[in-house]
Amino acid sequence: MNTTDWLGSIGVFLILLAYLLNTLGKLTTKDLAFILLNLTGAALACLASILLDYLPFIILEGAWTVVSCFSLVRYLRNPLH
Repeated sequence: MNTTDWLGSIGVFLILLAYLLNTLGKLTTKDLAFILLNLTGAALACLASILLDYLPFIILEGAWTVVSCFSLVRYLRNPLH
């Protein structure tokens, strides 16, 4: 595996880990860990997609990253977590 494969694989793993932990009831979508797993995973997967020059996944993971950023900003603005 090359660097791009590792970046994409780690990114996808983090997204799936967030989903699994949410499904098992260990994290909610409002938990900081859930938001950060999605944000980091999507950013890594997007970077890998950019390096592969694969536009459909650049759009998908880029959108996922932006949405996760909005979630993080909303989390940080709310003093009552």
